[in-house]
Amino acid sequence: MIKHLFKLVWNRKRANILIVAEMFFSFLVLFAVVAFGLYYADSYRQPLGFSYENVWNIFVISRASDPQNVLTTKQMLYQALKDLNEVEAVAGAQTAVPYESNRSRRRHSHRGRSILVEVGRVTDDFKEVLGLKIIHGRWFEKADDALGWDPVIINQRFSREMFGSEDPLGKNIASAKAIREVRVVGVVSDFRKHGELSQSVNFLLERILFQKPSFDNFMIRVRPGAPATFEEKLMAQLQAIVQDWTFHIRPMSQMRASYLKLRLAPLITAGLIAAFLMMIVGLGLMGVLYQNVTQRTKEIGLRRANGATAEHIYKQILGELLVITTFGVAAGTLIIVQFPLLRWFAFISGKVYIISLAISVAMMYLLTVLCGLYPARLATKVHPAEALHYE
Repeated sequence: MIKHLFKLVWNRKRANILIVAEMFFSFLVLFAVVAFGLYYADSYRQPLGFSYENVWNIFVISRASDPQNVLTTKQMLYQALKDLNEVEAVAGAQTAVPYESNRSRRRHSHRGRSILVEVGRVTDDFKEVLGLKIIHGRWFEKADDALGWDPVIINQRFSREMFGSEDPLGKNIASAKAIREVRVVGVVSDFRKHGELSQSVNFLLERILFQKPSFDNFMIRVRPGAPATFEEKLMAQLQAIVQDWTFHIRPMSQMRASYLKLRLAPLITAGLIAAFLMMIVGLGLMGVLYQNVTQRTKEIGLRRANGATAEHIYKQILGELLVITTFGVAAGTLIIVQFPLLRWFAFISGKVYIISLAISVAMMYLLTVLCGLYPARLATKVHPAEALHYE
């Protein structure tokens, strides 16, 4: 039966080649959308490594040219923020603020092994503001001021890639431009600064001293139940200290919402395009099949006259359509399995990749069956006597 179906499709290859091409391109687009969708879904369910609830970010634009003036003013701002009753904790941060696109990268090495790592610079209260979890070692502390080397905190991913099963504490991982030794004092859970829809990356946190506040962001943890007027009060407090500086205050929940919209917009657009393309393919299949049934009335009538039941005709029409789909899906699959070799979609795990391929194949066959039900049903209504009209 299957061999006969392939033969029927091959005999009508000129009429079927366009459908196969539509299936091929639709399958590629569908796979891309499904793969990205599952990748985002898988990333979303992974732990963030920090808490964004009740956290606000204050981006500061300084207009002072005197470094000492900048230092003094930031110290005053820090103290004013701490004195607010609505504020639980205050920290300074640079390239470490979640949901911001800015980043700093550097290569750190240990025993000849060099790894690219993303770097964030933070003050000692950063852990309390974002609720970071120390899983090994310790956090920065006041006693670090007297050290003759620079302490750093790394995340789990960086620890695994750099040290494997070794204990990272106390290891020197200085970069090429480092003046002093850089030693690991603690390990935090995977800090996913770039949000729920991003993959985990190697991350390193450096310590900022308030004697040299080289940061542009104050991060505060606000007490639960703070009134809606707190933002206005906060702005007034900051501008009372320095009027010619600019402050951009944003709750991190708003930053997260903007981030999700920005990251999901391309996927939603691609999904709409894929849905429109699948609709066109489905309508095209129904139209072509309807035309085929009309043109093959003689053939179907003769088969009915020779004893073929309506069920046999129904299976034949659907079977031919499934064979056509198989050609398109097989060609698309041959292309898709080459992507990992070319390092395309390398950020997607093998498990997500295989599941995406399986779902895409299933959706293509489901579309085929749904689009073929009505034309196949029409074919079963052809009466054997109708074949005599073509004699």
